[in-house]
Amino acid sequence: MNFHDHHHRTFFKSLSWFIVGFTISFFVLLYFTGDLTMSLIESLAIQALKFLFFYFHERIWNKSNFGQAVKDKHIE
Repeated sequence: MNFHDHHHRTFFKSLSWFIVGFTISFFVLLYFTGDLTMSLIESLAIQALKFLFFYFHERIWNKSNFGQAVKDKHIE
């Protein structure tokens, strides 16, 4: 019995990571540069690339059974 994430789950995981990563990147860049526009643009560019790579990374890992185990609910 194998469990695999659906594409929409992977998409929303990627989206939530985009929001977290964007927020962290934006405030770190803003702190060090003091430039609001540059911080916004660079954070969006960095996180957009990371979003795409994270999505495809998750889809590839989803095809693998490495490290997965099915637990029997009757065993305690």
